[in-house]
Amino acid sequence: MPEPVPAAKPEGDDAFPADEADSDGDWDESQSTELTGLFVEKPPESVVAVAGTDVTFIAKVDSSTLTRKPTMKWLKGKWLDLGSKAGKHMQFKETYDRNTKVCVQERCIYTYEMKIIKVVPGDAGGYRCEVTAKDKCDSSTFEITVEGERYELVCFNTLRDAGEDEGDLDFSALLKATKRKKKPEKEEPAIDVWELLKNAHPSEYEKIAFEYGITDLRGMLKRLKKMKVEPKHSEAFLKKLESCYSVEKGKKIVLRCEVVDPDVQVKWLKNGQEIKPSAKYVMEANGNVRTLTINKATLADDAAYECVIGEDKCFTEVFVKEPPVTITKLMDDYHVVVGERVEFEIEVSEEGAHVMWFFEDQELHKDKDTKFRFKKDGKKHTLIIQEATLDDIGMYHAWTNGGHTKGELEVEEKQLEVLQDIADLTVRATEQALFKCEVSDDKVTGKWYKDGVEVLPNSRIKMTHIGRFHRLIIEDVKPEDAGDYTFVPDGYALSLSAKLNFLEIKIDYVPRQDPPKIHLDTTGNMVSQNTIIVVAGNKLRLDVEITGEPAPTVVWSKGDQVITNAEGRVRVEARKDLSCFVIEGAERDDEGNYTICVTNPAGEDKAMLFVKIVDVPDPPEHVKCTSVGEDSATITWEPPKFDGGALIKGYLMERKKKGSSRWTKLNFDVYESTTYEAKRMIEGIFYEMRVFAVNSIGLSQPSLNSKPFMPIAPTSEPTRLTVHDVTDSTCTLKWLAPEKIGAGGLDGYIIEYCKEGATEWVVANQDLCEKQGYVVRGLPVGEKINFRVVAVNIAGRSPPAILSQPVTIREIMEYPKIRLPRDLRTKYIRKVGEKVNLTIPFQGKPRPVATWYKDGQPIDPKMVNVRNSNVDSILFIRSAEREHTGKYELVLQIENMEDRATIDIRIVEKPGPPLKVRVTDVWGFNAALEWDPPRDDGNCEITGYTIQKADLKTKDWFTVYEHNRRPNCTASDLIMGNEYMFRVYSENLCGLSEEPCHSKNTAVIAKTGLVQKTNPYKEKDMCCVPKFTQPLVDRSVVAGYSTAISCAVRGFPKPKIIWMKNKMIIGEDPKFLMQNNQGVLTLNIRKPSTFDGGKYSCLAVNELGQDEVECKLDVRGKDRKERGTSGKVHLGSSISLVVLNTDDY
Repeated sequence: MPEPVPAAKPEGDDAFPADEADSDGDWDESQSTELTGLFVEKPPESVVAVAGTDVTFIAKVDSSTLTRKPTMKWLKGKWLDLGSKAGKHMQFKETYDRNTKVCVQERCIYTYEMKIIKVVPGDAGGYRCEVTAKDKCDSSTFEITVEGERYELVCFNTLRDAGEDEGDLDFSALLKATKRKKKPEKEEPAIDVWELLKNAHPSEYEKIAFEYGITDLRGMLKRLKKMKVEPKHSEAFLKKLESCYSVEKGKKIVLRCEVVDPDVQVKWLKNGQEIKPSAKYVMEANGNVRTLTINKATLADDAAYECVIGEDKCFTEVFVKEPPVTITKLMDDYHVVVGERVEFEIEVSEEGAHVMWFFEDQELHKDKDTKFRFKKDGKKHTLIIQEATLDDIGMYHAWTNGGHTKGELEVEEKQLEVLQDIADLTVRATEQALFKCEVSDDKVTGKWYKDGVEVLPNSRIKMTHIGRFHRLIIEDVKPEDAGDYTFVPDGYALSLSAKLNFLEIKIDYVPRQDPPKIHLDTTGNMVSQNTIIVVAGNKLRLDVEITGEPAPTVVWSKGDQVITNAEGRVRVEARKDLSCFVIEGAERDDEGNYTICVTNPAGEDKAMLFVKIVDVPDPPEHVKCTSVGEDSATITWEPPKFDGGALIKGYLMERKKKGSSRWTKLNFDVYESTTYEAKRMIEGIFYEMRVFAVNSIGLSQPSLNSKPFMPIAPTSEPTRLTVHDVTDSTCTLKWLAPEKIGAGGLDGYIIEYCKEGATEWVVANQDLCEKQGYVVRGLPVGEKINFRVVAVNIAGRSPPAILSQPVTIREIMEYPKIRLPRDLRTKYIRKVGEKVNLTIPFQGKPRPVATWYKDGQPIDPKMVNVRNSNVDSILFIRSAEREHTGKYELVLQIENMEDRATIDIRIVEKPGPPLKVRVTDVWGFNAALEWDPPRDDGNCEITGYTIQKADLKTKDWFTVYEHNRRPNCTASDLIMGNEYMFRVYSENLCGLSEEPCHSKNTAVIAKTGLVQKTNPYKEKDMCCVPKFTQPLVDRSVVAGYSTAISCAVRGFPKPKIIWMKNKMIIGEDPKFLMQNNQGVLTLNIRKPSTFDGGKYSCLAVNELGQDEVECKLDVRGKDRKERGTSGKVHLGSSISLVVLNTDDY
């Protein structure tokens, strides 16, 4: 990751004008915020940036007190997560890991950076950075104001048409900065684009932008929206659109507002252009609610939207968030030599995603870093280094807005390997001498030396370099050519040497017969007098000089088998004075004793040779991982069964991530032991290992891959180990989880103890304890015991957490004490039928004996349930009755010590009625009442009485008094000439009594001296023939939706109503409900079908005559289209038209 900048400041040459150095955009230390909460450094509260420049914000978090890595979010406004906007315009970086953490005064700091590239006016607004870590949270807000150089557009006269030869047109003069000096010549009046946009209709925005050359219309519209305007009350909207909406790419979003007029039509605009209904844009009107649904949102839907009603409008803005791009294939490590090609390849979840590549902390750019190539192929992204150098060693990172991966590149210098060494030669005069060697690099050049003097080519000596082969050819060998020849590769501290032996031919006078003689050359491949070593796969050619007269016969044999083949892989070639034994492509079966026997008449000679075939060894066996650490693992293996005939020099190891095909070398120098500790691995990642064996011949095939293993470290020790309780044989321990758990997780805990002074720890639990507490049992009384707790995971045991001092195993005597709750210290009152559940906590050691008594007697277990524990006693009554009332006493005893607590429980119910209610006196409009208290008060105090009166004519009861506390009262305001009776209810805590008590006598209010004179009255005849004042109206309804038809009638006596369908009387059909409310007649039809259509009539009949009205009911099918005609209803609605006219009813 890039190193964080020391403070947030805009980048560029024109970051701030000189005259604004003391404004809100000043970035000096006076703007630093107070360090509170988790933040060590916060962004400045207010920033002024110039459009087109870069701006960076820094936030630092102290993680020394946090148990987990903090999570940082950058937000715009209150809700918009800027993490989804990461890309070329916004970049987010985080600095902190094992290699780059910074500790300041023992505080570990995370550094977070947000960088805005080329600020635009749309970036202005309020921002917030929010950091969370488990149960801790802190946030900081800041404001960005974007300022840009303001331009005025100057109108010019219309240009004449330009021909083909007019040259390039220059429009740069159309823009004039206001800061330029005005020319004295006459200027056209300037046009203020802001005023044009402010007064124009949104549908004309794009036209104005095209006419005046505006390129950032979206940014100008955002700034225009923030300009101060006079607040205007909307008369068309009850509830406007929200200020902004957020939706993920591909999801659906609904824009909703409420209007005043439910029938008004609205228009929806996007960036000032009207939206037409389609499958993507669905517009709905439901009553006063208007909605716009955007299906499958794309980045093109990130725009400003308006809902327009006439001149009124409401605005909102939709932000489309792209889903975070994750990395599906991680980056592999590379181990190469100088000059090799390196390809770091990753795969991401989305095609076309933006991937940032970093080398260590420096971002790699295609334009700046020419040695790096970047390749995109669908979801695959590749970083290519054509020829690796030592400067390329380090860690490479790939970042997306939703993921991160890294891979390590190790580059080693090239080591030149000798594939074929120079062999010693023995040649005779005039013959050719050929020295040949082969090295691993075909580009390496070199020089030849004889006895330390460089050999120069001439007509007789030639030097060639073809591929990996270097040859020195000497034609017509002479005695002076004998010597030591050396080949030295250029640039390497390496030399290859061989010896040229000149064979001089001597002519002596000898007898005509000479016994045969074998002349073996003991130089070259012979390691001893009779042993020849050949590398498997190489060619063995043994030229043996034979002398004797006459020419001897040569026979080669292996063991008892004679070799006579002149052709083939193993053959014998005969030359003058030479016998050549050849093995092409030596194999292990060619190893053995070979005999050459030469004979002639003068005698015979024999020589025995042992040919030893050496090869690369077999691969090592049983490669396995024996232990792991946080970033390391210990690997062991067994030597190969066959060492190739040469001593094993050592081993080479390679590793790879599970699922990857890229192997990384762990050592370049051979490693002699069969146990190796691999380091620099990532915890929580599965790895595989393989091993090569090396002898003097070469490298073996790789061993079988080891089983996958994961570097995992044990957890840290448990924390805060304390003693919770101690008895005569047990000790209760409690602790907290380790601070560091790691990728291996936590399987459980092991609790161990030992006596003071002893060294042997005893395991207290057979199975792992998953809880953070344990009771160690079976401890000896009076002993001092040390305890320790160890956390266990797949990596093994953690360091132990040990108590600071031993614990004496002895019960601690504690006086019994009952802690009676405050609400039980007074009377405990419950109603009959309710449950009683009392929990009485207590303390005492050893465990106290709790006993309950009721009114001095032990409680009956059939009536009351009791449960006792170590810390409390529970008294439970499932359904309380009156007999459960009494004083309950809890006695707590420990040996001869005890404590007592008393609880007064009272079970209450409603009282009985009062007794002997009577009228004792009547005077004027008043009556005096008295009564006796009830026999049953419901087991609680009577709180009052309720008195009611009733006139004997109507017998309707009315309350005279409530909550009357005395057993007497006076009823006033009685009506003259009426006779009254009375009743009384008693009342307590549970309410009024079930039954009242009625008075035995009545109170008569007599008339005194009042004479009523009545006027003669003639009753009016109200009889009339039935007549419908409101007729039935034709209806058209939708099948399946209930409806009703209504009319109004008057007539006296009350007419009989008869409903008919098609002149047939409608009987007690449950589908029809007939109602008559004060002459308003309604026929309700429940869920009509098409068969319910027809003519409905209503007939009203009394003894004076009859009247009839009728209407037609049309029932439509559901598939018919709605039509808004008079007398019809909308789909799904029910209608009931009622007209009241009861003047003569």
